[in-house]
Amino acid sequence: MIRTVEETGSTNADLMAMLSGGEYLPEGDWLVANRQSAGRGRLGRVWNDGAGNFMGSTVVRPGPGDPPPSTLALMTGLAVHEALAAFVPQARALWLKWPNDLLLDGAKIAGILLEMAAGTVIVGIGVNLAAAPDIPDRAVASLADYGPAPDRDAFAAALAASFDRELHRWRSAGLAPLLRRWQSAAHPVGTPLRVLPPGEDVLEGRFAGLSQDGNLLLELADGTQRTVHAGDVLLASAPH
Repeated sequence: MIRTVEETGSTNADLMAMLSGGEYLPEGDWLVANRQSAGRGRLGRVWNDGAGNFMGSTVVRPGPGDPPPSTLALMTGLAVHEALAAFVPQARALWLKWPNDLLLDGAKIAGILLEMAAGTVIVGIGVNLAAAPDIPDRAVASLADYGPAPDRDAFAAALAASFDRELHRWRSAGLAPLLRRWQSAAHPVGTPLRVLPPGEDVLEGRFAGLSQDGNLLLELADGTQRTVHAGDVLLASAPH
């Protein structure tokens, strides 16, 4: 079920409040906003989107035997990639970027925010369909930059369906196939990256794939590999 509200601060915050209040939220239900005034991205960034874009949240209830909840960011990225690919011109490059962004021709077109509440993972997704917000330190894009923007409700239905499929694969097939498929949809191995780990200096290197548990592998200039567990990742050649 997809429930739409005209305007809210944040669909993630709304689901968080429902869970905190003891409300049961089933998997497969979505809350989608026409306008969002207090949207949030990773690392505390403001990410407010306007009419015509997709702004929505759903929940996942991890259970025994499921892969680590942190890998839901990768799973969600694949779901968004699948839904977006149907609307992207074939000549354009749609890439996943670790841990939870999608890039169109090197510019951010979608982002994902995971939060935990009462043992439940809230999955928030923002996709620039009709317009891209003005982010001074990031290259951003929307589908409308390349042609007519898709209908938001049609996109929401496509995303809900792809998310359901990827969630089933995540549970039934395990982590290894997910990591292979994620890497095949990401920017190529060898892509120059700048990584800002929390509390550390900037790291520069090249994308070397993913570790067995889904962390970023960065090949440094001296040929050694660094496993990155958290941080802000930028394409080295993109505006930042």
